[in-house]
Formats: sequence, C-alpha cells, structure tokens
Amino acid sequence: MRIAIVNDLSLAIASIRRVIEHDGRHSIAWVARDGEDALARFAADQPDLILLDLVMPILDGVQTTKRLMQRSACPILIVTASVGQNTAKVYEAMGYGALDAVNVPIMTVPPKESGRELLHKISTIERLKCFTPSSPRAAGAPVNPAPATRRRPQLIAIGASTGGPKTLAAILKEIPVSTPAAFVVVQHIDVQFAPGLVSWLNSQITLPVIQALPGNAPVAATVCLSVTNDHLVIDETGRFAHVAEPKDEPYRPSVDVFFRSLVRNWRQPGQAVLLTGMGRDGAAGLLALRQANWHTIAQDEASCVVYGMPRAAAELKAAVEVLSTENVAASLLRRCNQR
Repeated sequence: MRIAIVNDLSLAIASIRRVIEHDGRHSIAWVARDGEDALARFAADQPDLILLDLVMPILDGVQTTKRLMQRSACPILIVTASVGQNTAKVYEAMGYGALDAVNVPIMTVPPKESGRELLHKISTIERLKCFTPSSPRAAGAPVNPAPATRRRPQLIAIGASTGGPKTLAAILKEIPVSTPAAFVVVQHIDVQFAPGLVSWLNSQITLPVIQALPGNAPVAATVCLSVTNDHLVIDETGRFAHVAEPKDEPYRPSVDVFFRSLVRNWRQPGQAVLLTGMGRDGAAGLLALRQANWHTIAQDEASCVVYGMPRAAAELKAAVEVLSTENVAASLLRRCNQR
C-alpha cells in the first residue's frame, strides 16, 4: 500500500518511516506536518492509508479525521505518542471514521520488534480493504431457530465499524431506561480500547453499558458490548461465549459470526441493526436474520461515515428498513412497544 504519514514530530516521522521501509511491503506516499498540510496533500494525491497523529498544531487529529472522511473514505490509523493518555481523542477520532489506534514505534528498539503492532494493524486494514466475502449462503445459510422453551428478553443486536462509536451513542441515547429490550453491540475495535469504549458510552447514554462476558446472558434495558479480539456468539443456552474460529475472518470480532449465532440459538426473533463501516461484515448475517423473521435495519448512505457494510446489506436485500441515524431508535422502540 501507499501510506501517508501525518505527524508534527520529526522523531516520530523517522520512527514510522523506518518501520515501513524496513518491512519492505509498503511505500511512503507523502509526509505532512499538520492537519491542514495533510488536507492539501490529500487533495492532490490520495494514498491507500493515512497514519495520523492526534496532537498537532493548527488542526489536530480529530478534526483532520473528520475533514478527511468528509472528502473520501480513506482508511485512517491513529499513530500517536501515547494512546493511553489520549483515549478521549481516540474515541472522538474513531467516531469520525478512524479505524484503530497504536503507539508510535520506539526509535531505540530494532524496527522488527518496535513496529510489530503497527505492521499488524496495517496488515489488518489491508485485508479489510481487499476482503471479498463468499456468497451469503456460504457465509451463513439460514438456520431454523430453535423452539422457544423459556422466556428471554427482546433482543436488539447491533453491528458497527468505522464511525460506529459516535453513531451508537447518537442512537442509544434516545432509548429510555424503561425499555424491555436487551441490546448487544459488536463494534470493530481492538481489545485494548474496548473497555474504554464501555466507559465512554456510559458517559454518553442513560442505559447502562457493560462488557459481554462469557457465561453471562443479555439483560433487559442494558447494553452489552463485545470486548475481545475473539468473536462474540450466543451459545445454545442463550449466553455469551467467545470463539476463535473462523480464524481467517479479517473482522474481529465479526458481526456476521454474532448474527449467525443468533439465528441458531436465540429462540425469539428480535431486531438487528447494521451501522456504518468499511467492508461487508454483517451483511450476510443480517440477511440470515431477516430470513429467520427478525426485523432488520441498515443505516442509510447519507448518515454513514463509511457506507460499506450497510451498502452490502442493501445490495443483498437484507434490511427490512434503511434508516438515517436519527430514525433508528424510534423504529426500534416502536416494535419493542408493540410486543
């Protein structure tokens, strides 16, 4: 891939460049020292990936991400001096479309070691850009749901990727704490940021947000969030489990894997929503849920940060409704109240 570096620190630029050049699989498209410079260079030459710092003069990484994504859905990876000290900005940037975040490689450590995490994330993004799923049937043919044997809460399953945190907050803040439904969210996010996302969402919405831990079951009027790099599933007992397979799935956790587990193991059809994101994850699973009598919703193009996953769902006719962000909550609540 052709990779652009946006950072105001010469040492950081040198460290990132060293790792990329030592790896040999990618090239440097250009280097910018601040957000305004990056926007100008991007207009003249769009790279395959942007490695973007958070703290910069003139225009910081959050606002740069927002303005870049308004122009084109170019993959953005936050590469900053200290991810742990900038978690709030990381979630803001992800809300505008950044895919992930990683610390700047340490210059005093050999590039093969210091750049391991950066190169792993670059490789994952490359797979997401190029990944073409198998047919909807091969990705998860409809399975007849098991008959109901005991009462479970209404379930609302949500899948999201690029731009997901901000969109999730906008939708879930409209849900009152009196709702009878249980919410389960699969968001493409690295395990190191998932607990922080739980805390951040708790600060944005009134519904309690908790981790979806193995052995626990979905809880009414509560949001359960996937928090590992393994896939979240519902097992035959109606409880959460984490599974490593399929290992070659580029999306971890995968929305498709979770949705297919609901078709198999959640006895009462509920509602499922597929939100903004790059790629096609969740589209085949949403189709399987629709065929199993779930009410399915895909976010519309105008309100998406990246119209990838919902577009794939629309192409498969997997969505009963295609709605803007501001209309999703009303639709969910209307069906909750009807039941």
